[in-house]
Amino acid sequence: MAEEKQPPAEVAALLAEVSAQGARVRDLKAQAKEGQASEEDVKEAVGKLLELKGRVPSEWSQDKKKDSGKKKKKDSGNAQDERAKKKEQRRLEREAAVLAKKEKDNAETSAGVLTETYGDIPLVQSRAEDRKGQTWTAVNRLTEENVGTEVLCRGYVHHVRVQSKMAFVVLRQHVATVQCVVTDTKMAKWCATLTSESIVDIRGELVKAPQPTKCTQSAVELQVKSLFVVNRAALVLPFQVVDADRTVEELKAAEAKAAEAKAEGREERDAKLVSVGQELKLDHRHLSLRTPLQQAIMRVSSAVCQYFREFLHQEGFVEVQTPKLLGGTSEGGSEVFKTQYFGQDCCLAQSPQLHKQILAACSGFERVFEIGPVFRAENSNTARHLCEFHGLDVEMCFKEHYHEVLDLFSDMFFHIFDSLNEKNSVELETIRNYFPNDPVVYRPAKELEGKINTVGTKSNTLLLTYKEGIALLREDGIGADEAPDLEDMSTPIEKRLGALVKQKYGVDWYFLDKFPMQVRPFYTMVDPENSDYSNSYDFMLRNQEIMSGAQRVHDPDMLSEAIARKEIPVESLKFYIDAFKHGAQPHGGGGIGLERLVMLFTGCPNIRNSCFFVRDPSRLTP
Repeated sequence: MAEEKQPPAEVAALLAEVSAQGARVRDLKAQAKEGQASEEDVKEAVGKLLELKGRVPSEWSQDKKKDSGKKKKKDSGNAQDERAKKKEQRRLEREAAVLAKKEKDNAETSAGVLTETYGDIPLVQSRAEDRKGQTWTAVNRLTEENVGTEVLCRGYVHHVRVQSKMAFVVLRQHVATVQCVVTDTKMAKWCATLTSESIVDIRGELVKAPQPTKCTQSAVELQVKSLFVVNRAALVLPFQVVDADRTVEELKAAEAKAAEAKAEGREERDAKLVSVGQELKLDHRHLSLRTPLQQAIMRVSSAVCQYFREFLHQEGFVEVQTPKLLGGTSEGGSEVFKTQYFGQDCCLAQSPQLHKQILAACSGFERVFEIGPVFRAENSNTARHLCEFHGLDVEMCFKEHYHEVLDLFSDMFFHIFDSLNEKNSVELETIRNYFPNDPVVYRPAKELEGKINTVGTKSNTLLLTYKEGIALLREDGIGADEAPDLEDMSTPIEKRLGALVKQKYGVDWYFLDKFPMQVRPFYTMVDPENSDYSNSYDFMLRNQEIMSGAQRVHDPDMLSEAIARKEIPVESLKFYIDAFKHGAQPHGGGGIGLERLVMLFTGCPNIRNSCFFVRDPSRLTP
């Protein structure tokens, strides 16, 4: 089959304009039905559409393509239909010529012009004269307290609606949006050339909105005095950010409206909303990250790291960096990414486990933490697994009992959770608008004080043993075939236990202590009172594990024996064992998956929402 001929670049751009203007006409017709746009607005937009179509060379006409794609009729009316089409085409061409002249006469309303109050400014190249010392105001700072002041804001064009004598531009920055009202007639017409996602500077007076807008800054709006394009986005984007920003409720409401119309035998085209699939969002991650939802999630992620560091620095911890290229295999595991290091076999680190232990217990630092990448070569295509994620790792020496480590972890998580709720409430509320969920309950009710085991010196996290968890499952009718006493819990059983804990204790957050020894790594300390169990723990949030940890073995002979029992090649771990031969302190710690913690705390349904660039078994770009 011959390859379809592609139009020249200028024709392709013109066809894209036709498509965009067609969408604008449909939007205006929908707004006219609701009284938000006038018939004059619709007529003007239709005229613009006809003018654009008239400029398309006949061989590239979309109407002609549509006609050629249809099966030709073989009846006598075919010639008559053809004459009618030609007559209609001549009429459209005459109208297009008139509109083209009008467009030429009003060249100042087109893209690429620059006046004192609107237009496209020269490319910012940091010339000396560009430094004017202007002050910009963040969109989220536009509140009723600032009404009456003149402000200058920079952001993305989220949406544009042009009427006959005015225009409405929604400006977006981070999670905040504000409505900007253009009343200058020429500027309003020029606003029709603005493309979604263009970067603009808008100066205007902040006034109280006559009625609440649908923007985050709903009580105010900007009366525009000047509007300049800093950088134009392409007319055709992989998807519209406004479409990627749909909430579940919006989509469901639109589907219900369309279904109702269909049941009543009427067409409701305007009820259908475009949604953007996850894969398309991930293919063009720079665009999907612009949505208020993603901005909120990733700012929460940043805040978690900030509060994590903040707390640990206050507790005397040292931030460290450990190698990510390891000789042999990481921690003796098999699911690693293998590569070559100047002729030697090596792999990407599954965790900083061995090196953080050496730093804390054997190098004199005693309390260390790291925020860094973690690599897992697991072919797990689930909503909670990634092949590359970021670990918040902690390792510390203790004096008497490993529960000293649990006390610190409890206090640390309470600090993170309290800080998020207090300082990131706007982001959390934004996320709940998209993924409705109840806030995490992490403090046990006061009436349970003294009746339950907790850890923490400044907090009180519920502490259950693995045996107690199994007992709860047994009471719920789950037998040993589904949840064996001395084996690890499956994900469904883990979630069921979380539901039972919530039902009995009223919390979404708890520690599960004393895991079976056989399911833990070789460096885990055995429970001295029952060798079937270990001094190890998992931290559970919303029915899922977000962290594993343990007291570590700090005796070199015990380590060697444990490695032998697991049938791990000793040679690859010689450096690790040797470090403990020169004096090592009792110590313990754990590793938190940042992306999973953010996913579960915010109530996101998929871990891919909580990382900047996804690395799962099927994705290696962007």
